[in-house]
Amino acid sequence: MKPKKVNLRELHLSDKSELAKLANNKKIRDNLRDSFPYPYRESDAEFFINSLTEQKSKQNFGIEYNGQLCGVIGLIIQKDVYRKSAEIGYWIGESFWRKGIATIAVKLITNYGFEDLKLIRIYAGVFEFNIASMKALENNGYKKEGVFKNAIFKNDKVYDERRYFKLNEF
Repeated sequence: MKPKKVNLRELHLSDKSELAKLANNKKIRDNLRDSFPYPYRESDAEFFINSLTEQKSKQNFGIEYNGQLCGVIGLIIQKDVYRKSAEIGYWIGESFWRKGIATIAVKLITNYGFEDLKLIRIYAGVFEFNIASMKALENNGYKKEGVFKNAIFKNDKVYDERRYFKLNEF
């Protein structure tokens, strides 16, 4: 069996059609903040890709699996006294689920955040029903920091948020 090849790469305007095709999925949006568009159109992909050029340092990447774009992962560097912390966020296209891609992508961006961006702390908020995302974080040494009770209002329902973190072990 051929080993999985997962890597992170810059997104380009030429990715907009594939990105829109992958992202235009209610199951993906159900696990993300409401600011993630649905339906997700090529114009949304183009807007997102163009917005990446405004970043001072690279923080968002396409996820490739065996040379094929399959999702997006990024770090949101915080401001002011939190500037050495970042929130991690990611999604994988449904046809690529259950292949361990998220676990590898989380490892890659965590290493990038600590080694290249010199972050001290990376954290994630996960909706209570997104078990796969929790596992990807736990498999990379992220620890559950707490449960934010009734913190999420999504699709007309209230949910808890699980907060995970990992520290740079210098």
